[in-house]
Amino acid sequence: MKSILYIGLFAGILGLGACTQKQAPNMAEEQHVNEDVVDLTDVQAKNINLEIGQVEYKNISKHLKLNGKIDVPPQNLVSVSIPLGGYLKSTKMLPGTHVNKGQIIAVMEDPQYIQLQQDYLSVRSKLNYAAKELQRQKELNVDKANSDKILQQAETEYRNLNIERRALAEKLKLININADKLDENSLSRTINIYSPIDGYISEVNVNIGKYVTPSDVIFELVNPTDIHLNLTVFERDLDLVQIGQKAIAYTNSKPNQKYEAEVILVSHNVGGNRSAEIHCHFEKYDKSLVPGMYMNAEIELRNQKTATLPEAAIVSFENKDYVFVEIAKNKFKLTPVTVGETEQGYTTVDKNLAGKNIVTKGAYSVLMKMKNNESEEH
Repeated sequence: MKSILYIGLFAGILGLGACTQKQAPNMAEEQHVNEDVVDLTDVQAKNINLEIGQVEYKNISKHLKLNGKIDVPPQNLVSVSIPLGGYLKSTKMLPGTHVNKGQIIAVMEDPQYIQLQQDYLSVRSKLNYAAKELQRQKELNVDKANSDKILQQAETEYRNLNIERRALAEKLKLININADKLDENSLSRTINIYSPIDGYISEVNVNIGKYVTPSDVIFELVNPTDIHLNLTVFERDLDLVQIGQKAIAYTNSKPNQKYEAEVILVSHNVGGNRSAEIHCHFEKYDKSLVPGMYMNAEIELRNQKTATLPEAAIVSFENKDYVFVEIAKNKFKLTPVTVGETEQGYTTVDKNLAGKNIVTKGAYSVLMKMKNNESEEH
């Protein structure tokens, strides 16, 4: 009988312990819920100038953040080469040197320049004789003192020599020699290379005494006055970008220095990385901006009416954003929120907060009160 009594008593103790264990998680869960809720007295609400409001719908300008680099259009990037080749005799150009259009940037020399000038003068002399001979044959043919065949031969000779003269003149033009001013006293073994644009020397690829072929690029020149910003936009954002939109660009080294730009071209060719390029033109040219420089940019999208709250309504805690939603008089719950753009003191927030009463002033004071209560409880 005693054994049965002891067994029953032991089972009761175990049952009581099991009930206690089952109740513990519920208490802990209830305590966890209460950690996000804070109660204020009327006096406390008055002392912190507590204000309650709701989500307002306002036109907020959204910005698309992109990155890219400064580039120049092809017509402003020039490669200088020598169509006939030759040896570089002299140059004073260095990368970064400013040059004007028509300025001498190098002097070349080669025996073939002399030969080309000699050939031109020789053909021109023959052409003068052929012209006189043609005129004589025409006069003779009037009285039939010569045959038509001889006249045709004179005309053909004159025409062929004239074609050869023009071809040689064009070759001379390639090496910057004016054939009309050429005579036996102005033959030269050197030629000048002139800058085709106003701009800067970006690359020097030869040294004095080196022989360059027609395919070799001697200098790279760039005209930076028409530089533009080449930005990369991902496929998902491509439909948000349009020609004429304004952009604000800045560098990582000087983020406070802003440069205004405008979208002038949107590429709809999506590459392998699922992105496309857009081109922006700077409103004002700045010499500190050079091709190849990396920049960040924010493109202003069209104003959109969206849910907003005053900046003071949003509190940041442990790298997250929250608002206090009223669940009863002077009783508020800390609620996570996703924020967006901020403009004129208002920040875009989740639409699911619409219709709810939210602390719009004194939110950080409410947060401090809630955390102080937690410290006292622990």
